[in-house]
Amino acid sequence: MAPRTHIVGAGIAGLAAAVSLARAGHAVTLYEASGAAGGRCRSYVDARLGCALDNGNHLLLSGNRAAHRYLAEIGAGDALIGPDAAAFPFLDLDSGRRWCLRPGAGRLPWWVFDACRRVPGTAVRDYLSVLRLAAAGGDRTVADCVGEGVLFHRFWEPLAVAALNTPVRAGAARLLWAVVRETFARGEAACRPRIARTGLSDAFVEPALALLRRRGAGIRFRHRLRGLALAGGRVQRLDFGVHTVALSDGDSAVLALPPSAAARAVPGLTVPERSHAIVNAHFRLSAPAPLPAELPLLGLVGGTAQWLFVRGEIASVTVSAADALADEASEAIARKTWRDVARALALDGDALPPYSIVKEKRATFAQTPAQARRRPRTRTDFANLYLAGDWIDTGVPATIEGAARSGHMAAGAIVAAGRARG
Repeated sequence: MAPRTHIVGAGIAGLAAAVSLARAGHAVTLYEASGAAGGRCRSYVDARLGCALDNGNHLLLSGNRAAHRYLAEIGAGDALIGPDAAAFPFLDLDSGRRWCLRPGAGRLPWWVFDACRRVPGTAVRDYLSVLRLAAAGGDRTVADCVGEGVLFHRFWEPLAVAALNTPVRAGAARLLWAVVRETFARGEAACRPRIARTGLSDAFVEPALALLRRRGAGIRFRHRLRGLALAGGRVQRLDFGVHTVALSDGDSAVLALPPSAAARAVPGLTVPERSHAIVNAHFRLSAPAPLPAELPLLGLVGGTAQWLFVRGEIASVTVSAADALADEASEAIARKTWRDVARALALDGDALPPYSIVKEKRATFAQTPAQARRRPRTRTDFANLYLAGDWIDTGVPATIEGAARSGHMAAGAIVAAGRARG
């Protein structure tokens, strides 16, 4: 019997690992505790608004190579939309000023000498802060490197909070630099914004499940891992409560679970211990909003929310590092965030439309220097046990890009181990 990889967790990390292995000809079984795949990156039908919604809003960049590789592998390379050139529209909710950040081509940032391309109210010297970010050690925070001022409030803070889901004064500078290094520092072609054309499940989940089924992979929903039987330096069995799965010689297991669940299953595993919330508010408008079809999003500065996304008659806002907000009642959250939406779209801020609030209280680990040092490697102390998830030490933040990269890393390690045995 050919060796099989058992992947526990069907979020993007687990799906990426499963797809990579299945495409390489490996036998795969995928287990998911809930009734749907995708984790924090999926769509669902919202009864209150009577339509499909994404459980979170996700902005990718063209330089997110692991995410784009994953989409290409599942045949969904055209599932994202965005402009032909990098452009990031913003609105300062306090002053009402709008602008569009337009990075230029090439690795040398000559574009900062063009006042029409850079953030309004900034000077060329302000952008030298990126050099401090690039040189930051593992203990430095974003605020340590980029300081205060207009560029901080109108660019660094919204970028850092979105990428790290951590307050900017606590967020790890090294992780933010990883984002800048792979996108903005590579020129305009690497930092074009991208969002899902129709929905997260249509882009990231359903094509992956279809590919896995075509490749003969087993997919088991409502299988919650209760524990691992570990002996002889390897995983012997997976315990799902109602039944167990024995691993044969040559079989492997990948835990693509949240960090706390992985720590409970694996003795001695060090993982990030703290997390931060993300709150998403969805509003049904009476008519489609007037944002460009090629990129219906807007960065918001000076309000409660950081990003506004529009798809048809649904306007959605995302609030990252939202621990305090997540503790408030849904109606209070809706009224606060609706004021931002109404201001951005020139609507009545007092006329609250139908809404749906999604709170993810442990959306990502707290991406501080101290917590980042707790990220484990893909390989564990057990020969046939591997880890995947956006909290693994991928070198990038806990985003879709990080999740996809972790899945590819786990799959690559399993393929390499198989070759070594053969």
